[in-house]
Amino acid sequence: MSARFPLATSSWDQAEFDAIQRVISSDMFSMGPEVKAFEEEFAEFFGSKYAVMVNSGSSANLLMTGALFYTKNEKLRLQKGDEVIVPAVSWPTTYYPLAQYGLVQKFVDIDRATLNYDLDALAEAVTDNTRAIMIVNLLGNPNDFARIKEIIGDRDIVLLEDNCESMGAKFEGKHTGTFANVGSFSSFFSHHISTMEGGIVTTDDEELYHIMLSMRSHGWTRHLPKENKITGIKSDNAFEESFNFVLPGYNLRPVEMSGALGREQLKKLPALVEGRRRNAEAFVEKLSNHPLFTIQQEIGDSSWFGFSIVMRPESGMSREALLAKLETLGFEYRPIVAGDFTKNPVMQHIPHVIHGQLSNAEYIDANGLFIGNHHYSINEAVEELAKLRA
Repeated sequence: MSARFPLATSSWDQAEFDAIQRVISSDMFSMGPEVKAFEEEFAEFFGSKYAVMVNSGSSANLLMTGALFYTKNEKLRLQKGDEVIVPAVSWPTTYYPLAQYGLVQKFVDIDRATLNYDLDALAEAVTDNTRAIMIVNLLGNPNDFARIKEIIGDRDIVLLEDNCESMGAKFEGKHTGTFANVGSFSSFFSHHISTMEGGIVTTDDEELYHIMLSMRSHGWTRHLPKENKITGIKSDNAFEESFNFVLPGYNLRPVEMSGALGREQLKKLPALVEGRRRNAEAFVEKLSNHPLFTIQQEIGDSSWFGFSIVMRPESGMSREALLAKLETLGFEYRPIVAGDFTKNPVMQHIPHVIHGQLSNAEYIDANGLFIGNHHYSINEAVEELAKLRA
């Protein structure tokens, strides 16, 4: 039975079906001109110089992490054993590529109100040994990039930005996903735009762009421009260049349908985010002072991926009791991303240290959840939540 208030719904209409049919009619199904056009349009929309589409947001995190190991730029190049700071709450594939490349992750607590970094804890965690910071914009909410810039100061610290949950969000007028040296986006079904499966990496660095073009496709040179930052100038012999491997790579390529769908969805993104923000206005107005729970505090202009709910200690109700009530009302719900990630057994495979206490991450792990937001009105859901009592 369908949920009354689902976590995710489609934003497709005839435009997307026509885009799929356009690809079918072209008889070109593997990565081709639709993907290339989407990348160009995506970069232009977000004000980035370059965009690389891949088959998922998880692959986007893998690709942007790997690219930093092969750059010739010493200020950007990472190596095994380097320290990278990460927030204690995020999705697993924020952390896995960092571990797979041998980086040592320093887990830092989050702020219980914003769900992003506890900025005071981050300031304490950053030292001269810090080589990189992974910035995660959680549930649509931007980080305070101005404060993060102050914390970094004049240190040479590489920034990675996991923006998979926050497409369309802005901080001081600039799109999230474009503040770091590399930024990742997701176009999975439940996210702001949907290509079913898909991800994008943005960067302003031409060399990183070329590295990612190569690594996305087995590490070969075929998709590099003739003049590029990896090999210099490619041979005019197409046969030689067809299987010329220069970097350790993967097959992270998206299919052509995903590119075509992305082009149509990108046209709708401003309206999709506007609808989510209208819902947020009602959500904040009705639920900011709810006796049972607190809600996420917005930084900048959130694109409101979903609505977090964190039980108040004094509420007199357990999370389990609230979940039972939500179930009866027809709400779908999930934990706040992966909660305190350090409690997972997989941590035995992840080189890491923990900075200080993770008390806020632990609290939302035990007492938090989130429900869906959509591009259409969800006033009925907001009204039901407003009526909830112990």
